[in-house]
Amino acid sequence: MNKLFIITLLALMCAFSCKPAPQPAEAGNTYGTVITTDNSISIDQLLSKLATQDSVRTKLKGNVESVCQTKGCWMNLTPDDGNVEKSIFVKFKDYAFFMPIDLAGEKVVIEGTAYREVTSVDELKHYAEDEGLSQEEIDKITSPKEELKFMADGVIVL
Repeated sequence: MNKLFIITLLALMCAFSCKPAPQPAEAGNTYGTVITTDNSISIDQLLSKLATQDSVRTKLKGNVESVCQTKGCWMNLTPDDGNVEKSIFVKFKDYAFFMPIDLAGEKVVIEGTAYREVTSVDELKHYAEDEGLSQEEIDKITSPKEELKFMADGVIVL
C-alpha cells in the first residue's frame, strides 16, 4: 500500500512538473505568449535605440544562428546579413518555454525587452557547452563579455 502511494505520488509530480516538448520549427508556430509580427524592427534599428536607452521593449526580427542543444533554453539571433558581431543572446521569460533545438537557420520575431549585460566567464563556458562546442573552444573563453541580450515573452517562426 505504501509503495503504491509513493509510485502514484511520483507519477503525479512528474505529470504536473514536466513541460511539453516544443512544437517543431515550422512557420507560424508560436512559443510563449502568442505574438504577431506587426511593428517588428531589425537588429540595426534596435542597436540605434539602445545607444540612447538602457533597455528597450520591442518586437525584433532576426535569424536564428544557434539554439541551446541541451533543451532549447536560449538562442542567438543575427541580422539578415549574418553579422555575428551584432548577435543577440535570447532567453525566455520565467524559463517558461523553450525553442526546438532544430530552429537554427529560421527567421523569427520575438517580443520582449532588450538590454546590455556583462556575462561572466563561467556563464559563457556553460553556454558554449550547451551549444556543443569542443573543450578546446570552451577553454579559449577567458574573459567576461558585454553582450546584447533579450528576455523574450513570445516567439513566432516566420
